[in-house]
Amino acid sequence: MNKIRVMLVDDQMLLREGLKTIIDLQDDMEVVCEAENGKTAVNKISGCSPDVILMDIQMPVMNGVEATSIIKKENPQVPIIILTTFDDDEYIIEALSNGADGYLLKDIDALHLVRAIQDAYNGVLMMPARIAAKLAARIAGNQGAGKRMSSAINESNQGLTDREKEIALLVGQNFSNRQIARKLFLSEGTVKNYISEIYSKLGTSNREQAAMLINQMYNRK
Repeated sequence: MNKIRVMLVDDQMLLREGLKTIIDLQDDMEVVCEAENGKTAVNKISGCSPDVILMDIQMPVMNGVEATSIIKKENPQVPIIILTTFDDDEYIIEALSNGADGYLLKDIDALHLVRAIQDAYNGVLMMPARIAAKLAARIAGNQGAGKRMSSAINESNQGLTDREKEIALLVGQNFSNRQIARKLFLSEGTVKNYISEIYSKLGTSNREQAAMLINQMYNRK
């Protein structure tokens, strides 16, 4: 079985080691090279031929935004997932504008990390609605970018299962967990688990913000 070849780009050695441990434990993926900054990544990529790149944003010498732009010009087929602490939305949007295919929070759990790498390898764009909306504002008026943005929002919608969409729409209507449970004949615990997963996919932990994003995704007022 061919493994997914992963490149790690981050100036924090401890983080790289942690990510490498998780990835190398998987049967279907392996870390093939590492870089401590964007310039090193640009220089190494041809030698290790990764299938997926995990790219930090704030690094010395060359940051992840510039590295993403350079790598994508020469290797447009290689998915790049931005790593972020979630405090730098502008950098994320700039990286996405330069070809990045999605982003992960640095505190992501192992299960979601593995799934994200598999999704990127299979061409699934990872972009929560809140970032998609900001990117749309940044690239408004650019027809080509507009098509990319439309695709990104569609992918965000497709990231929810049918049941999650059903529950998300009720969250958007300000239903409580108990009301959702009664309406869909589920336990409150099950609803809570679904909503936790919805939050994760939308990139938020706030119910009010989640409701706003859901209504935006489904064009509801």
